[in-house]
Amino acid sequence: EDCPEHLLGDFAFAIWDERKQTLFCARDHFGVKPFYYYFSNNTFVFGSEIKAILCLPQIPRCLNEARIADFLYPVMENKSITSYKDIFRLPPGHSLIVSKQNSVRLHSYWSLEIGEELRLNSDEEYAEAFRDIFTQAVRCRVRSAFPVSSHLSGGLDSSAVSCVARDILREQGSHLHTFSNIFDDVPECDERSYIDPVLKQGGFIPHYVSADKLGPLSEWEHFFQHIDEAFIGPSHFLTWGLNRATQQAGIRISLDGFDGDTTVSHGSAYFAELARQGNWTTFIEEGKAVSKHFDTSLSAIFRQYGISYLEELAKQGKWLDFAKVVHQISQHFQVFPKKLFVSHGLKPLLPESLLQFHKWLRGEKSQLRNTFLINSNFAQKNHLNRRIQAEKIPASVREDQWLSLTCALFTHSLELVDQSSAAFSIESRHPFMDKRLIEFCLSIPPEQKLHQGWSRMIMRRAMNGILPKEIQWRGGKTSMSPNFRRGLLHLDRKILDEVVINNPTDIQEIVALESLHKSYREFISDKQMAEDHLMPVWKSVTLALWLHQTEIKP
Repeated sequence: EDCPEHLLGDFAFAIWDERKQTLFCARDHFGVKPFYYYFSNNTFVFGSEIKAILCLPQIPRCLNEARIADFLYPVMENKSITSYKDIFRLPPGHSLIVSKQNSVRLHSYWSLEIGEELRLNSDEEYAEAFRDIFTQAVRCRVRSAFPVSSHLSGGLDSSAVSCVARDILREQGSHLHTFSNIFDDVPECDERSYIDPVLKQGGFIPHYVSADKLGPLSEWEHFFQHIDEAFIGPSHFLTWGLNRATQQAGIRISLDGFDGDTTVSHGSAYFAELARQGNWTTFIEEGKAVSKHFDTSLSAIFRQYGISYLEELAKQGKWLDFAKVVHQISQHFQVFPKKLFVSHGLKPLLPESLLQFHKWLRGEKSQLRNTFLINSNFAQKNHLNRRIQAEKIPASVREDQWLSLTCALFTHSLELVDQSSAAFSIESRHPFMDKRLIEFCLSIPPEQKLHQGWSRMIMRRAMNGILPKEIQWRGGKTSMSPNFRRGLLHLDRKILDEVVINNPTDIQEIVALESLHKSYREFISDKQMAEDHLMPVWKSVTLALWLHQTEIKP
């Protein structure tokens, strides 16, 4: 029963103890490998896929509205529930014991802790420590009796994984296959200018996928034959195409840079720390530096982290602290204290109905408030207002990183990747999900994550001499939104129209149809504001398609 505490890597297993007449089950630390189960009366059923459990006729197919609310909002609070009311997931870092006495005992064998901050003597020592652990994480994941591949997008994460894996395989006399999406018809999404410098280093066998030929929903029926829950991410179809190409090349192992952003952390919550410290001088210096390297501005950073802290103080009734921060902000940002007090002290405390009435009196157009398009009765039943009001900006970089690494959405994303890979008989391996690497990155101080305007600074330093300079000091990422939007409007428009206009009844008890229709009209209008409506429409449509495929009724 203590064995999971001594394991390192990705696993989900069940062992029958003949002597004790018990079944022992366990899942890895972050939930890379899925484990689902059903338990009722004298029946315990488990599997790595929900569809396997549903093969038994006695298993109920009841929709879990709490899980659907999680996806739509989207803040996932419960790590155990699934889209089926009677089927559960074994949470990451947990084991489970089933006895013949009709009992199930859940045990947390490990949890990620923030712990003490790691203090080394120099930036070079931090970079060297990162490089050593990262290399170990890649090395143990390239072990295979078959050829190994890697997804290569040209971003910092996939490029780092590919280059380190290439170096390790080169020692063994092997080459690394790479699979990259290209976009001839949507050149603003094409990243060959970043992919090519990596490939020019040698040691790779490159493969390309024309990702602009497949719409996000073009294969939705095939998707939901393998994806067990209601929602798929907007980039899921891009990974789907890469996995298909990998299978066609006869390769079984695929490395990727999955969520290196979260593991290493951009360190943007450092601004929240600086705001709470009243260190506005450093706040402004770092904000200006960040705006030089990334697609943002000091004012946007100030609104997200400075103003949000001010409003948090108002909601908590900490008026002395509020007044102190107002004074600091007015001095550093040349903003009138009265405006700060009214806009960010009083307004956050007013009811939404009063704010809308005030706008009406002033002749202002009332904006669409139902951002997530959720039916009001459904929202009330699932306490969504409570969730929204409970949200706050994390107080520190490490708290922000810890919340991202331990939230239920993180586990769900890993399960999606696993199911997408399994659809093509591929095993995906994620070096950035290495327990040692995550614990190390969580322990380092904020200035190793954000420094002189560069996010993820420790990784950039660590990859010196390994990554091409164009990648090592690349600021920001290429947005895939133009290709996603084009695919929906030009390749999948009939599917969208069928769900939203012709047959939305499957979701009418969950989604506010009037708001959905309004968002859809804005989305297809090619107006600049249409991007704001893209994700709510996407979620509503994928929910409707999943309900249709599974024949579950809300």
